[in-house]
Amino acid sequence: MNLDLNNQVALVTGASRGIGQAIADELASCGATVIGTATSESGANAISERLRTHKGVGKVLNVTQGAACEAMIEDIVKQFGRIDILVNNAGITKDQLAMRMKDDEWSDVISTNLSSVFKLSQAVLRPMMKARSGRIINITSIVGHMGNAGQANYAAAKAGVAGMTRALSEDQQNSLKANIPLARLGTPEDVAQAVAFLASPAAAYITGNTLHVNGGLYLA
Repeated sequence: MNLDLNNQVALVTGASRGIGQAIADELASCGATVIGTATSESGANAISERLRTHKGVGKVLNVTQGAACEAMIEDIVKQFGRIDILVNNAGITKDQLAMRMKDDEWSDVISTNLSSVFKLSQAVLRPMMKARSGRIINITSIVGHMGNAGQANYAAAKAGVAGMTRALSEDQQNSLKANIPLARLGTPEDVAQAVAFLASPAAAYITGNTLHVNGGLYLA
């Protein structure tokens, strides 16, 4: 299987720990130049140190700020000349029963987990369309399919990402691929390997799909 990502430039949001860190490491090990984002300077510096041998770098990004997302994509294209892979991984939870959920608990999760995915995907479409190639990979959750008590905000956001991914694939079906490796339980490395596959030439004929990586917890 061809998982060679040499000469590819990838942006991974939320790459300072957990699944995002594993994805950044896996893509780098496959040859990609990885830009990983964090919400703090210390987090970004840790990413830079970890990816240094692969010429990767960490950057600070608040994914809820549309202008910052656009500027990030512009800076990457200016610095590296291209962007081939976008992995929308950054996310938060603010769990609360629906009857007690405050407006900010709803809006913060929707903004971080759903709106940011659209903003970054929108910003990356122009350079990917210009190159007539690209991969957008969105990390979601079985909660978006099954629901979960106390997570109406999170479930709505993740279900929205799934629908958006299919729509993006239809919008740009001749130019780029948009997919979801759906995951929650298991290890970060399980998800990272699925992302590396979706980002690689081996997945060239796959688009608009949800790849469930959950050990059979949810069967579509």
